[in-house]
Amino acid sequence: MTFPGRATRWRALQRVVRLGLVCACLTVVSAQAVAARVAVVLSDDTTPYQEVYQVIRAYLDDTPHEAVRVYADGLTPAALNDARFVVAVGVGAAEALAALPERAPVLAILVPRAWYLKTGRARLASSRRALSAIYLDQPFERQALLIRLALPDVRRVGVLLSAEQSSVVNELDSALRAQGLSLVYATLTPDERLITPLEAVLTEADLLLALPDPLVFNRNTAQSLFLTSYRYRDPVLGYSRSLTRAGALLSLHSSPAQIGRQAAEWISSAMQGGTVRLPPPAYPSYFSVSINDQVARSLGFILPPEADLEKRLEGRN
Repeated sequence: MTFPGRATRWRALQRVVRLGLVCACLTVVSAQAVAARVAVVLSDDTTPYQEVYQVIRAYLDDTPHEAVRVYADGLTPAALNDARFVVAVGVGAAEALAALPERAPVLAILVPRAWYLKTGRARLASSRRALSAIYLDQPFERQALLIRLALPDVRRVGVLLSAEQSSVVNELDSALRAQGLSLVYATLTPDERLITPLEAVLTEADLLLALPDPLVFNRNTAQSLFLTSYRYRDPVLGYSRSLTRAGALLSLHSSPAQIGRQAAEWISSAMQGGTVRLPPPAYPSYFSVSINDQVARSLGFILPPEADLEKRLEGRN
């Protein structure tokens, strides 16, 4: 048996070391190559939008990627230079982004589903770019299940819709029927006073389901909607914590932080490869239930604790 000499062994060792250095350099270059700039476009500088940005930035701090904050007001293509991915936070940001001629892949978040399907998707679409959304709304199935869990005596669910939202009737009706509930609804026509269709719904319904429809629920109408509902002894299921504080018996909602968390997870996953790939548009994965105890006492309802309702909803999610 012949053994290699010292010189031969030394040359072999040098080759191994050089190969290791090359691999290490390639690894560094590869890691640098996947690092990307993520532009987070905010509709304005109010707290909910800022909260979304802070959550995304904190999440991406643990990745090679960098989040930068941009505002919709006066948005220009130059503000998005070198951005590999763009998050539009709110309808205002999405509309501003849609007006630009060239765009990186876009994730629109905190946007109503009806707006995205009717307007936003077409305006933001590009044959060469990935596009998706995380809706502001909760899925009807989750809302119907919450009604069944929290208010088992409710049988008829009332909804007041604008013409913009009228297309959801069949989908909502199907979700309610799956929980043994029936739908009572009216459509608010342009220039019609809200009180007439609202009272028509409340006369037949056991509960009023509020949808994120700015033509129905807004700062000018919320107080009237609550007072009229309670005059009929009908509780309101809202879609935000602020509506719970304002007078809804309970609400099912996703906070800006929860939607920001989901968006950050999507961003990180989408940019793992060379091509950005996004999941289809979806409802929020993370959500909370809030209850107005004072309203519950006034209307004579005893509800399960918020945490119990959330846990049971998550188990069926």
